[in-house]
Amino acid sequence: MVDFERFLRQNLPHVETFHPEYGEALAAMLLAGGKRFRPRLLLSVVEAYEPLLVESALVAALALEAFHTYSLIHDDLPAMDDAPLRRGEATLHTRYGEALAILAGDALNTWAFELLAKAPFRDDVRVELIRILAENGGVGGMVLGQAIDLRFENHPLELAQVEELHRNKTAKLIAASLEMGTVIVGLEPRLRRELYGFGIDLGLLFQVQDDILDATQSQEEAGKPTAHDADKNSFVVLLGLEGAMGYADTLAEELRERFGRFDPPLRRVLEGLMERYLLRHQGR
Repeated sequence: MVDFERFLRQNLPHVETFHPEYGEALAAMLLAGGKRFRPRLLLSVVEAYEPLLVESALVAALALEAFHTYSLIHDDLPAMDDAPLRRGEATLHTRYGEALAILAGDALNTWAFELLAKAPFRDDVRVELIRILAENGGVGGMVLGQAIDLRFENHPLELAQVEELHRNKTAKLIAASLEMGTVIVGLEPRLRRELYGFGIDLGLLFQVQDDILDATQSQEEAGKPTAHDADKNSFVVLLGLEGAMGYADTLAEELRERFGRFDPPLRRVLEGLMERYLLRHQGR
């Protein structure tokens, strides 16, 4: 697969200004690294079905990473999690102040849609990519999940409600990553729905794994504060560590079975990611 990391570093947001820290703040969390899980999912779908489109799809992958990074910047703000560390580095509000951190997040959010609007695809493809990211990241997606998460801190929810919370907050953007790849390569609606549904459950697994790692890893290992979910509706708080492990094991096995029914080219390009993430809660 093409080098997404190099593409990102060559295409950071840039604006001419006399503001001494604005450009640095926009780039800081993008350059801090991270799993790049969402862009890798999108690019894997494209590589499986239309490898000649992978270079063009890098723009859409960068839009996804920019949008995800905005969400992390805002998630770390004092009004939300008030976190001092993200991706192993000091969070933006601790480095540049809360106001510039908010604005940097705002800028990356809107830059994501600017990238998609200018992406080298047909107009109908660009519009559909914008719609998918907006729907899954906005009013009825990630933002809704964040609102539920904050509103019900210290108010225990039932399992179905916790699943709804994290389906919105985490899973929909992961599912959108796969669906955006299907749009770029023009897959039929049935396959789009299948991959989107797989992405939703993969996102739930991703979240329960994060909850488990929060309870079992040090801050240095995780690259962000850990053991800070006691007041939140995490799977570990609801089910206990052993219960959350069992939930993750069951979901991982279901996903593995569904993955085995994918087209051979898609299995081939996604196999490494699946092996890395399906059992990461077990320390593998």
